[in-house]
Amino acid sequence: MPEPAFRIATFKGDGIGVDVTDATLAVIEAARKRVGGFNLQFEFMDAGAAYFEETGRDIAPGAEETVADADAILLGAIGLPTVRHADGTEIAPHLRLREQLQLYAGVRPVKAYPNAPQRLADARARGIDLIVLRESTEGLFYSAAVHRRSEVASDEEVRDVLRITRATTEKLHDFAFRLAAKRKARGGMGRVTCVDKANVFQSMALFRKVFDERARRFPDIEHTYNYVDAQALDLIRKPWEFDVLVMENMFGDILSDLAGGLVGGMGMAACAEIGDAHALFQPAHGSAPDIMGHDQANPLAAILSGALMLDYLGDRAGHQALADAAALIEAAVQAGFEANALRPMEFGGDQGTKAATGALIAAIERLCV
Repeated sequence: MPEPAFRIATFKGDGIGVDVTDATLAVIEAARKRVGGFNLQFEFMDAGAAYFEETGRDIAPGAEETVADADAILLGAIGLPTVRHADGTEIAPHLRLREQLQLYAGVRPVKAYPNAPQRLADARARGIDLIVLRESTEGLFYSAAVHRRSEVASDEEVRDVLRITRATTEKLHDFAFRLAAKRKARGGMGRVTCVDKANVFQSMALFRKVFDERARRFPDIEHTYNYVDAQALDLIRKPWEFDVLVMENMFGDILSDLAGGLVGGMGMAACAEIGDAHALFQPAHGSAPDIMGHDQANPLAAILSGALMLDYLGDRAGHQALADAAALIEAAVQAGFEANALRPMEFGGDQGTKAATGALIAAIERLCV
């Protein structure tokens, strides 16, 4: 029987997106060879600020149709500080893809690794292992410039609308509880915290009301609440007490960066954008064009995003080999940091993109499968 093959729509994008995507592809291939049992077909397309500067388009013709037919989307990074729309906003086709494909569940893992920078002195910070789950199609980003939905937009006043709907919020909270159950089955905490501002905004009160309703469907998963300002404080005071944090789009945009800073920085910030039928995987960091091609970027956020992609494909296809390859990459990152074999320049180490990628591939080749 032939091995199943999966089509991956791939955008290297701008700046270090090229560097970290190449690193991710090399690591995924190393894991695939170790595990076997599946094939990946990467289909490369152009998108981003450099492509916009060259062509006046932010994504290649036909690419949006291609991604809709792909099994998953892999994205490096998009954006350049010198390339903007006339209104000053960034080139952001990925925001449009989120809405077109209804990628409502933005999964941002936050995990502490040994020998990686830990900004908190408390020894319990070594155990940070949580998920910021960011709704990615509504909230305040509903009015993102790419969608052209500002209620009022002039030199005198701008009004942007925050949108919360029951239908999307129900799906998001169900996703949160299922994710917590999956993490609990793997030895995790099994707790979902609703992060909102329900004491001030009706939209947030609806967000919490729906959370309470959906929580009843998951009696084995603990659920708690936190206002977003208190949650920001608690990510400094006691981040080890949290598991899955579910929240509105803008809140998630801000708190995921804060949480990422606790475990080393944006070079460790993996991201999955998942919907009912499609999913996009990318590092949460920017394009850092100042170090593009200098072999200095930390590739681990992109590589860990690639592992999330493999795990997603394994769940969707019911194919264990994909999940095994994802677990192998994650185990190699853990083992690499434990042995001090992973030393990215971002953390003051001596490894650029290629050396860190090579060290991780070496770990994959050593680990038992």
